[in-house]
Amino acid sequence: MTATEGADGPDEHDPASVRIRGTYTTALTQRLQTAGHEVVQASDPIEERFDGTFATAPASVRIETTRDRLGVECSGPAAAVAGVADAVESAGVDTLRWDDDAPRGAVFDATVSDADGGSGAVVDLGNGERGYLPYDAADGYVDAGDRYRVQVKEPTPPWADDLPRVEPTITVGGGLCTLTRDRGGVRAAAPGETGEELVGLTDLLSVDPPDGWGVRWERTAADADMDAMTTALERATERAERVDDALAAAGSMDGNGAEGDGTNGAIIAPNATEWCWFGRESRFALDETRRAVETTMPGHHRTKAADRGASAAVDFAEAVCGEAMAGAGDGFGDAFGGDADVDFPFAAVTRQFGPQTGDRLALGHGKPDGRLITLGPGEVTAWDADGSLTLERSIRGGGQYDGLGAPKESGDIAVTKLREGRWWYPTTYKRADGTVIGTYVNICTPVECFPDTARYVDLHVDVVRHGDGTVEIVDEDELATAVDDGFVSEALADKATSVANAVARALGE
Repeated sequence: MTATEGADGPDEHDPASVRIRGTYTTALTQRLQTAGHEVVQASDPIEERFDGTFATAPASVRIETTRDRLGVECSGPAAAVAGVADAVESAGVDTLRWDDDAPRGAVFDATVSDADGGSGAVVDLGNGERGYLPYDAADGYVDAGDRYRVQVKEPTPPWADDLPRVEPTITVGGGLCTLTRDRGGVRAAAPGETGEELVGLTDLLSVDPPDGWGVRWERTAADADMDAMTTALERATERAERVDDALAAAGSMDGNGAEGDGTNGAIIAPNATEWCWFGRESRFALDETRRAVETTMPGHHRTKAADRGASAAVDFAEAVCGEAMAGAGDGFGDAFGGDADVDFPFAAVTRQFGPQTGDRLALGHGKPDGRLITLGPGEVTAWDADGSLTLERSIRGGGQYDGLGAPKESGDIAVTKLREGRWWYPTTYKRADGTVIGTYVNICTPVECFPDTARYVDLHVDVVRHGDGTVEIVDEDELATAVDDGFVSEALADKATSVANAVARALGE
């Protein structure tokens, strides 16, 4: 990939301006401000919670919560993103972080590899990367073999099944405005007189957009002063000029195909994108951070991550209790509002949203390199209010059980014992007649039992108890490799090794 551009961003250790949206906004606003970064373009609830005024200024970095609410995207100039992602990653030992090879705003020469169905085509971006091109974003009929110059509009986290969404339209942002290539004029997202005023003010700014680029002022610009608007347009113009230079060097476009040697690959990546996935301990640490600002129930972020409907329920409960606390003084709701030792209400959350006995549940087996492998699903055969679940899955014949060396036979049963928050879980494999083949204990980040999937990241090292009672720790070399590759921190690896040793001792007794 072409080196990421970052000339307009601060150095790695300099403070950055950050725009934050989504589930983790309050906690991350507090963390980033403490780390010396400036939060800008804050929403009305954030303004109220922090009892202060946030600048309506261009943001170097944007943070967005992922669709599944399990983590966040950090996008912007590479150096700025690195510093901000450092602060986000430090939320807890089980926060994992990855770079994206198809970052937001990157421009690729691509070839359509599959246009057989759905509402879009799959395109080959080069170097093993793929993208999703919606049909309605392209002019004319899209067919396999067609070539497009596309830009990443919506990157996707490494654990998601979706491909990054790409489109032929090329844009650059300046924090408060967006420039679009091959489109003239000035527009505004704000309606009515506000939008008209923004359009009119553009002529008074000391900078002009580059030729061949149209300007669109975002809604947030309505609250910005002239200096902020000028800075935003200057940033966007500088980025547009760098994109123009890169596209000129790559060759002009002819119809819907790129001229040149037909090679797929990145032309320019104006920004970097990094992903942070929060484990259960990190979510609870973010609860503590949020609690310093606002009424926060135990397991606030854990509950919101479980189900979209749970988010509204959490907001309602906290609003009611927050008002009651304000009226009753410090004596009311102390456990709810400020006691970090109160347990996560597993029983209440799972009774409302699942999983419960009789439900189907998959295992979301994350890998330290960001991939997600979904195992199952199986049936929840037992549930306990203490956070324990029993999951049974039928096994297809063929191959061998990892670590156990025994063949898989049709009719075998896998019995998995899960417990919310535990750094490991055992699966016992049995033949159809009940004979125990062995037990495989996965060492992982703390388990979270979401409605449809029990989620965690596997930490490679595992413990096996064979049918004859022999116990061994396996795959320690894979954990060491993950540390060397930068996927697992030393602290997380030490935790995994400690847990594996403790489990091995317990199984051997």
